[in-house]
Order: sequence, then C-alpha cells, then structure tokens
Amino acid sequence: MSQLSYARYGKDNIRLYKREIDEKAGTQSVVEMTVCTLLEGDIETSYTKADNSVVVATDTQKQTVYILAKQNPVTPPELFASIVGSHFVETYPHIHAAHVKIIQHRWTRMTIDGKPHPHSFFRDSEEVRVVESVAREGEGISIHSKIEKLLVLKSTGSAFHGFHRDEYTQLGETWDRILSTEVEAGWRWKLFKSLAEVKAVIPKFDQAWEAAREITLKTFATDESPSVQNTMYKMCEQILAAAPLVEAVDYSLPNKHYFEIDLSWHKGLKNTGKDATVYAPQSNPNGLIQCTVSRKGPTAKL
Repeated sequence: MSQLSYARYGKDNIRLYKREIDEKAGTQSVVEMTVCTLLEGDIETSYTKADNSVVVATDTQKQTVYILAKQNPVTPPELFASIVGSHFVETYPHIHAAHVKIIQHRWTRMTIDGKPHPHSFFRDSEEVRVVESVAREGEGISIHSKIEKLLVLKSTGSAFHGFHRDEYTQLGETWDRILSTEVEAGWRWKLFKSLAEVKAVIPKFDQAWEAAREITLKTFATDESPSVQNTMYKMCEQILAAAPLVEAVDYSLPNKHYFEIDLSWHKGLKNTGKDATVYAPQSNPNGLIQCTVSRKGPTAKL
C-alpha cells in the first residue's frame, strides 16, 4: 500500500516589474521581483484520483500575482508576500496554506550631474532581498527575510589560529589573512496572526533590512576577526537588538579563499607572509560556516 505524504504545487519564476509615478515630484520608482507561489490543502485527489477540480491552476496563481500587484503596494516585499499568501488561503476553502517566496532585484537610481535622475536606474550588484512567507489557515503568517549574494572582502583584519590540530591537520595558523564571503543573512519574524498585524508594522520591515545590512557591513569591516564564527555571532546579536520583532537571526557564510603564491623560485622574489601582495583567488573547495542565534526568554510581541 502507498499514501501521499507530501503535496504542494504552484508557479515558480513569476517575473514582476512595477512602476510608481509621483507626478507632483516628477519622479518614478521601479521594483523588479521574481515570485514563487506554492499551495497546500485538500488536493490529494488531484494526485491519486486524477481529480483536477481541486487544482487552482498555476496560471491562475500567476495571474493572481499580477492582479494583486496592480491593486496593492509591492513594497516592502514582506507585505506583498503576506497579501498574496492570505489571498489564496481566504479565497479557496480547500487551500489551507500558501507559501510565497519573493526575490527583489536591485535597481539603484542613477546620479547624473550630481543629481538623482528622475527615471533612470542601474544594477549595482547581484545582491538580492529575499522574503519567504507562509500564510496558514487558523495560524497566521510566518515571515523569513533575507539578504543574499552580498559579496564582501577585506584585505586585512582577519586571523585564524588556535584551532584543533591532529594528524589530519595541514593548515597553518595565521594572524593576518584576506577575508571574503558571499553573505546570506536571514531573520525570522514573530508569528503574525493576521494580515492586519503585518500591515500594522509595515515600516519595521524596511528598517530591519537596512539595519541588518548596515550591521553586516560595519561588523565585517571593523571587527578584528578571530574567526568567521565569532564575527557572524556578533552580527546576529546586534540584529536581534535592533529589531525587537525578530525572533532569530541566521547566517551562512562561505569562506572565499585567497592563497599566497610562493615566487621565491624566480630570482628569490619575496611574496609570502608580510611580503605577500599577489594572491590566487580560489573557487573551491571552500569553508562554509553557519549559525542561528535565537532570542532568549518570551517570544517577541507587537
């Protein structure tokens, strides 16, 4: 005998662009997103009995995203994800949970002749702002906000020594090294019981994203890092302090290695230790350091 133990379906890679026009100021703003929707509920028979009557077609989900984007603000992305998820749960009695993931791509306003241009933008990096939300019938809306693909590097101010050594260890200790990583940082919000609760704290989503990004960059740059582990823990603590409605912060940091090149074979050319100026960037293998830091005591409340 067999049974369906997992069922979820939806529309992935929904490309969405929205333009807002401020006629009074004579400016325009733009937002570009990639959206994924996945639905759960009483849909087993579509798998086991070929009963498509319970299927909200994936094309319907796509069109719904576009219509809701026209009728509602799409920023902050936490709000729009909550609007989309709540719509599916409230509109279809047999759908009990809606998972919505939004990737917001960067468009930065151009500065021309020293002034912000009213309607021209450029993509200054591949960094993205990500939101993963779940609207669940009878429970509420859970939201996980993230920064991804933020590539950072500092040429000094990082060390790694005093680590465990045994017969398998070849790595030498270092008191000064290049530190580079592609930041993936996330923060999980308290459970919102309704869309109304999400709407009541709209400004806090952008504030938390700005604080998390600033804390990440400042701590990375200024911390005399004894290890990636310790530096990322300091980042987590600061984000929890800055965002009272956040219950946990997580980081995943791959270590982008830059190795010294021994050039002494060529006429005694010195390029190691304090004389190192030319390095070989490494693609793999690489270190990968992760952690989650949660708030102690009672959970956050509005």
